[in-house]
Amino acid sequence: MDDQRQDKTRHPALNYHEFPRPGKLEVRATKPLANGRDLALAYSPGVAEACLEIKANPQDASRYTARGNLVAVVSNGTAVLGLGNIGALASKPVMEGKAVLFKKFANIDCFDIEVNEADPEKLADIVCALEPTFGAINLEDIKAPDCFIVEEICRKRMGIPVFHDDQHGTAIVVGAAATNALHVSGKRWEDIKVVSTGGGAAGIACLNMLLKLGVRRENVWLCDIAGVVYEGRTEEMTPQKAAYAQATDKRTLDEVIEGADLFLGLSGPGVLKADMVARMAENPIIFALANPTPEILPDLAREVSPGALIATGRSDFPNQVNNVLCFPFIFRGALDVGATTINDEMKIACIEGIAALARATTSAEAAAAYAGEQLTFGPNYLIPKPFDPRLMGVVASAVAKAAMDSGVATRPIEDLAAYKRGLDSSMIRSSLIMRPVFEASAQHARRIVFAEGEDERVLRAANAMLEETNDKPILIGRPEVVAMRAERAGLKIRPEVDFDIVNPESDARYREYWESYLNLRVRHGVTPDVARSVMRTNTTAIAALMVQRGEADSLICGTFGQYLWHLDFIEQILARDGLHPVGALSLMILEDGPLFVADTHIHSEPTPKQITETVLGASRHVRRFGIEPKVALCSSSQFGNLDNGSGRRMREALAMLDAMPLDFAYEGEMHIDTALDQASRARLLPQSRFDGAANVLVFANSDTASGVRNILKIKANALEVGPILMGMGNRAHIVTPAVTARGLLNMAAIAGTPVSQYG
Repeated sequence: MDDQRQDKTRHPALNYHEFPRPGKLEVRATKPLANGRDLALAYSPGVAEACLEIKANPQDASRYTARGNLVAVVSNGTAVLGLGNIGALASKPVMEGKAVLFKKFANIDCFDIEVNEADPEKLADIVCALEPTFGAINLEDIKAPDCFIVEEICRKRMGIPVFHDDQHGTAIVVGAAATNALHVSGKRWEDIKVVSTGGGAAGIACLNMLLKLGVRRENVWLCDIAGVVYEGRTEEMTPQKAAYAQATDKRTLDEVIEGADLFLGLSGPGVLKADMVARMAENPIIFALANPTPEILPDLAREVSPGALIATGRSDFPNQVNNVLCFPFIFRGALDVGATTINDEMKIACIEGIAALARATTSAEAAAAYAGEQLTFGPNYLIPKPFDPRLMGVVASAVAKAAMDSGVATRPIEDLAAYKRGLDSSMIRSSLIMRPVFEASAQHARRIVFAEGEDERVLRAANAMLEETNDKPILIGRPEVVAMRAERAGLKIRPEVDFDIVNPESDARYREYWESYLNLRVRHGVTPDVARSVMRTNTTAIAALMVQRGEADSLICGTFGQYLWHLDFIEQILARDGLHPVGALSLMILEDGPLFVADTHIHSEPTPKQITETVLGASRHVRRFGIEPKVALCSSSQFGNLDNGSGRRMREALAMLDAMPLDFAYEGEMHIDTALDQASRARLLPQSRFDGAANVLVFANSDTASGVRNILKIKANALEVGPILMGMGNRAHIVTPAVTARGLLNMAAIAGTPVSQYG
């Protein structure tokens, strides 16, 4: 089995590291270097000014260089993963991988440094000499007890955080998992008996952390390759192990495992036997963290102890103890406040943040990244998943606060709430630009009805609405199905308790609904039988009728089905009193900022009047995001150079706009590149009406608009908010089947503001 698994992973792993370029890292410039002026600023003579500022005030290194966001991962390759002492050079793929994790999970720049030095004191000298370059040091894969020596020397001599992740990162994640395991089992720190195998760096650090969390020293039993660590033992002993020596005549793991509440394994495969588990306390906590093969396999442990709470170091079992839950975020918080060290207060804050996050409702992003897994707090979900985007904000802000409270921060943060929002925004791309919309929505409490209430994405969006907004979700669906899917998704919300639900099969208002629909459409081919059928089967029509009757303020539909099909029923019921669909506006969040695209769905070949309405609607909605609109009317014709259909319609729309007293910038007709490139536009039309790039592109047909939207999503990795249905008074919005739970929450925030609030 292991040989087969190795064969399946070896070649893909090697290809991953070799192609399309060797390795996993590159260095990119963050400033332009396109001309002589840039060169003079980046290097001589301009660079001297930054040097002199730093000489006068060393703290300014974080202002003028990358040092404040730069970490070194340092190893001599003496204890690499499960590979042992493979040397510095062979350890480089691991250290590059660690650097990639820093960047991916916390946007921290990182250099991996592999050092050919086995002497711990000399290695410490080398690391200390690196202090001018880095804002923090991550020691990695250095064998015990050398790692203790290196870290102690560096912490004493350096004024920046030095963190041996194999020790403290593992200890923090174990602490978080154990915190929640005790929560599930109803046990207390001070009461539990702990038996640990492995006296290396990680094992000792974990025990030290458990003591800080409340475990009693006399309740800790440490075993290693030579057996129980007891008073007077000399074989395979270190000062770190000696701190856990027991006055006992017991000599083996088998003898001390009796009645243990927590087994902590950081040793090797098969160390813990099934008969040992059977003699542990009721509902034991088993952390079998040896990789790739744990001390005992979870299924084997549960055969003899069905209530066991089990964690491993592997991703293919629940509760993976993975240091990536910790180290990116503890460094993020430490760097952002200029911490001089990472102390116990910061580590415990990290533990509490990770543990609390697992007990909270699972994020939609984590659920999407781990599709098919049940992420509900309990025996199989004691700690969050690494791709939970909330880790950054929760953990890093907790660490930063602890650093400030404990007096090791040199650059305290005044507004921690704003700091956390900024961290959240860096992980959830729509968060920053959506903030003005959420703030406006928070001033109101609107009722938002979701037509497809049984969809898990809708359930997650509804849950988030209840947590993050004042709006009230209403779901259309069968209550038993909604409740079952909410429970399966790990959501605590339930129908008729946390939100209202409309059951198409049995709602008491069914007769009122079909009669209302009949009255609206009686002279448009709708018979009583048709009305009854529609109100029993068509959830979009039901949602629209609820809005029309005043039972909801806005509807969201479209998680499945064709856009225009949904639009047809919305028009039938809600397009009255001056409301009519004007256009669909998509906000595309790109790496360099937002770009709005219209009309992506409504009018295949809009008339000049419809184009004008789209421009006016788009300008109003763009301002909802705190952005001043710069609208480009896009066509294959450019400033009158072609007499074709799209050019003529755009020129007529431009004339209509010119006849209105408008307070926003617009220009056309033009090509897309001209709209986005100021220099190109200036050459073609020096008297252009706005400077810089357009932020709203309005097209002469929906095929082009939709094509641009999809190209941006696929090729530019753009995140879409929308489409926003304009012209319907914010009473209805139609998403697309690709929408995520976060996208539905964003649309709910857009629907959550009365139309009077934004013009």
